[in-house]
Amino acid sequence: MSAYWLMKSEPSKYSFEQLQKDGSTVWDGVRNNQAALNLKAMKVGDKAFFYHSQEGLAVVGIAEISKEAFLDPSDPAGRFVAVEVKPVRPVKTPVTLAAMKAEPALAGMAMFRQFRLSVSPVTPEEWKAILKMSGE
Repeated sequence: MSAYWLMKSEPSKYSFEQLQKDGSTVWDGVRNNQAALNLKAMKVGDKAFFYHSQEGLAVVGIAEISKEAFLDPSDPAGRFVAVEVKPVRPVKTPVTLAAMKAEPALAGMAMFRQFRLSVSPVTPEEWKAILKMSGE
């Protein structure tokens, strides 16, 4: 059974549009232990919302995990992992942070409890709610 995730990236550093151009990317540089555990839990085929942080503050696309956790090439200590992701599609309408916070069905999202995490789980119910909000 597939799991769902939310992956944050500052669009000025790496945007969903860039992921679409690249076709895939290594999701590296994650140094938070909880976020790293989330990366380790990801399986090929899992889906992730691509969330633009800092600027935009919205879910803008859907990505898919294409390679499970491996040693992060950007970590010289060899302690952290990375995954590979590929784009699926942009969402029809970006779903803003304000809209998500206003939606009662999303009140318990992990993203709101640990806002600084760059990678967090999304329940199937939350996934469906965000898809609906995006016009999917």
